[in-house]
Amino acid sequence: MCVQGCMEAVRATAARSGLSRRGFFGRAGAAAAGFAAMAVEPTVVAAAPRSFERVVDLTHTLTPAFPSFFGAPLIELERRADFRKDGYNMQDWRLTEHAGTHLDAPIHFAETGASVEDIPADTLVVPLAVIDLVDKADADADYLLSRDDLVAWESRHGRLPAGCCVAMHSGWGRLATEDPARFVGRDVDGTLHFPGIAPEAATWLLKERDVIGLAVDTLSLDHGPSSDFKTHAVWLPAGRWGLENVANLDKVPAAGATLVVGLPKVKDATGAPVRLLALI
Repeated sequence: MCVQGCMEAVRATAARSGLSRRGFFGRAGAAAAGFAAMAVEPTVVAAAPRSFERVVDLTHTLTPAFPSFFGAPLIELERRADFRKDGYNMQDWRLTEHAGTHLDAPIHFAETGASVEDIPADTLVVPLAVIDLVDKADADADYLLSRDDLVAWESRHGRLPAGCCVAMHSGWGRLATEDPARFVGRDVDGTLHFPGIAPEAATWLLKERDVIGLAVDTLSLDHGPSSDFKTHAVWLPAGRWGLENVANLDKVPAAGATLVVGLPKVKDATGAPVRLLALI
């Protein structure tokens, strides 16, 4: 493509030189080709400085076998096109919003409220505070993260950062693939058993701290035996979001990481699978 003004310059030069149109454009074409070749030389751009040294993926791979409340696959994939036959690959998905590592939007537990596409982008890149409850969860599969656990974290690491996500690290994350039956914890009566966050702790975070998100490495913000899901009911209608089935919390520090929530922007969705990244 000729840049603005180049054709006018070409015609003027041809007139001054007395060259025929064909002769001039023959020479000009050769010169232009050489110029174009130089113009497409890649420009070396210095990499932007990074304020983090490594990235930890906090996301489980989503497959039909991933554990769920319902004991049934929450994602199904059907081949739509095959490379050998069609020249490209494509699949159809049948997906439940709250499958695998996913986000609960405020509307999930409220008559009205923000659905997935309404969540502001600047609330999806936030400081991450990880509360280690592995020993307590080993001793009690139904353990609830308490206000005392949060106060103990602050005594070691300082006040929870403004606008942060508080993550419960119970050690359950590895069970999702290593021991799915224990991850769900369904007993002979059908009751589930896994740790969660106490409603009182969620209420304290709402009233006393500036926290935008909760995260757990289990199936639910509420612990397994819950039938009323009080933590969901306290947290989500307050305009906050929650993350469930988070992976690899043992690989991030208790304080200092930044959480990036890769959230699909789906209209009216009450939740969605996400790609979670911790920048350290």
